Amino acid sequence: MGTVAADSIVDLARKVNEKSNEPIVVQTVRCTVGATLAYAAAEWFINAGPPPLLAPLTALLVVQVSLYATLTTGFRRINSVIAGVLIASAFSTFVGLSWWSLGLLIGSALILGHLVRVDEFVPEVAISAMLVLGVSHVAAMAWDRVGETLIGAACGILLNLVIAPPVYVEPAGQAIAELARDMRALLMRMSRELEEGARRENAVRWLHQARGLDDDVAGVDAALNRADESMRFNPRVREGLLARLVLRSGLDTLEICCVVLRTLCRSLTDLSHRRRAEPVYEGEVAGALSELFTHLADAVDSFGRLITAQVSTNAEAAEGQLAEALENGRADRDRIAELLRIETEREPDRWELHGALLANVDRILNELDVERRSQWLAEELDRHRQDPGKPSPTYRVRRVVRRAKRKVRGLGKGR
Repeated sequence: MGTVAADSIVDLARKVNEKSNEPIVVQTVRCTVGATLAYAAAEWFINAGPPPLLAPLTALLVVQVSLYATLTTGFRRINSVIAGVLIASAFSTFVGLSWWSLGLLIGSALILGHLVRVDEFVPEVAISAMLVLGVSHVAAMAWDRVGETLIGAACGILLNLVIAPPVYVEPAGQAIAELARDMRALLMRMSRELEEGARRENAVRWLHQARGLDDDVAGVDAALNRADESMRFNPRVREGLLARLVLRSGLDTLEICCVVLRTLCRSLTDLSHRRRAEPVYEGEVAGALSELFTHLADAVDSFGRLITAQVSTNAEAAEGQLAEALENGRADRDRIAELLRIETEREPDRWELHGALLANVDRILNELDVERRSQWLAEELDRHRQDPGKPSPTYRVRRVVRRAKRKVRGLGKGR
């Protein structure tokens, strides 16, 4: 293949890459271009012998949607292919190809894959070995096969360096904003129905809707994982560390708020069971709670928009709206605390549920706190610049969230 044709393929791949962020389209174009260029390069470097099909094969295995995935998985795939080539060359010298030697080759290749620690690419050791054994039975051809493998891997990695992969920050930010909107919808529903005199059936529906937020969290987590990989080592990203911290910590905060919101709904449901046919809350308490949930809804929604703004444009407006909503929420909380103290004096057997309600409101307000979040982000940026290899505490937060979720699920099943 000539230089002009190769340049045309690269230009076509770059244009498709710029116009589409869909993983399937990007992956298809990258694999096609990478494999074609690898074959052309192998033909130029390796003149003799059969067609260098291992070069495009390796390029297909190495090329991934993101540069980070290419680099982290590429070396293991290179090792798996080279191990398969070497063991197949040894078999071709002493055994040859037959039904029993093929079975022995596959078993030996799988064992070798575990020994060289290629992890999830152990089957590719056997696949490479079978391809080599079928193409050539001469041990002298082994180094040509290794050369083809290295050429294919190099083409796959260089392709992502030349044509920077797309960045999936915007879809991740949209997923976080959508999760915040879903939480806002639940809080607004609770606010509206409390003002209308919510009863037991309303509280049960709140709890059911709060439990459904788990599916939304899982979807956002998948979107963030893809965005995180697309930003690592990507030359198109200038503030990748900040964007990753903002997105991941934003999901951690909303996930904790989801857990707390569910326990809050659980408390209201338990209270509605004790009140039976009566409203969950009524009178001045119901009105104050309605205002509180409205302000919490505004705070959660503002937080979601703040996360999106921090990874795109100016975040000052969203941060100001969040601070205002939190201030109003704290004022509502203090007012409700006084009203519930009066309720507790009138109904002392329900003090625990009233206290749980206030405690959960405090947790949501604290999690969304603007100043604490800004301080945490500044500390994390400094820590990563000083010690980039140290794991982020967000992973510890996520473990705490998982344990909290299991406790809440157990509580729900027990009741």
